[in-house]
Parts: sequence; C-alpha cells; structure tokens
Amino acid sequence: MILDQIDRRKLYRGMGFGISDALGYLAQTDFNALPDGKQVIDGDRLFAVVQRYQTKPVAEARWEMHQRYIDVQYIVRGSERIGYAPWRKSLPVREVYDAARDVAFYEASGVLLPVSAGMFAILTPNEVHAPGLAPAEPESAGEVLKVVVKCLWEKYDASGRK
Repeated sequence: MILDQIDRRKLYRGMGFGISDALGYLAQTDFNALPDGKQVIDGDRLFAVVQRYQTKPVAEARWEMHQRYIDVQYIVRGSERIGYAPWRKSLPVREVYDAARDVAFYEASGVLLPVSAGMFAILTPNEVHAPGLAPAEPESAGEVLKVVVKCLWEKYDASGRK
C-alpha cells in the first residue's frame, strides 16, 4: 500500500499498470461537477467510480481484497480511515471471491490509516483493506467525496505495456 498526497503524484510515474494515468486524472478532474457512479477513462483498463457517503464505524468495517484491479483511492473532500492488512492464506473468508465484482471479503483486522482531502492510497491485489471508516476524531466526521480509479492488473506487465 502507498499513501501520499496528490501533489506528489509525479513520484509514482514509473509504476505502470495505468497508475500514472490514474493519478493524472485524479489531479486534473473537477469531481464536484460529476455525479456518483462509473466514469470510463480507458475501457476496462482504467475507470473511476465517484462516491459520496458518510463514513461508518470501525465495528462495521468490511475487509475486502481484489484480484484483477489495483485501487487508487482519492479523497476529494472530507476524511476517513482506511484499514490495511496484508493477505495471508490463513485469513478467514467471509464472502468468496466474486469475479464479476472483483472482490472477496475477509475476517480481518489491521492498521487504521487516516486519509484526508488531497490524499490517495494505492492498493494492489492481495492487499486487504477496509475503506470508508470514520475518522478517529468525531468532529472530523461528515460526508466524504471519494474517487476510486480501478487500474487493470492482469493484462499489463510492470512497465504498463501489453
């Protein structure tokens, strides 16, 4: 997992898998003007999901993991915590992998990382995470505007080439 500020995105240009394109899109787009839902950037290779929501208590965390897509989660407005835990074979499965949704859910616990407006997290397959959790400071709670860019993992090598 990588957690950083969007204004430092150039540090990640060489990562491949469309991550540089995702970070550029996040930095250059006015998401306040876009409705919630899917925004196609490059077919199934790269797309964004715009979301507005209230954060949930840590007790309601849903620990998820993907196999086909890297998540680049960007907070436009508000703040939350993202839970993070590395995947391991012994992790109990709550819901088996659903290929159509590219997600499996686990019984997990991990570190809770604060993420505020202007920050992004890069989560690769095999990194279990629980997004959308309430900030530690109750006065910081409120609506979050988040964009998750999905970067296709399996069809590209580390340089981003087919």
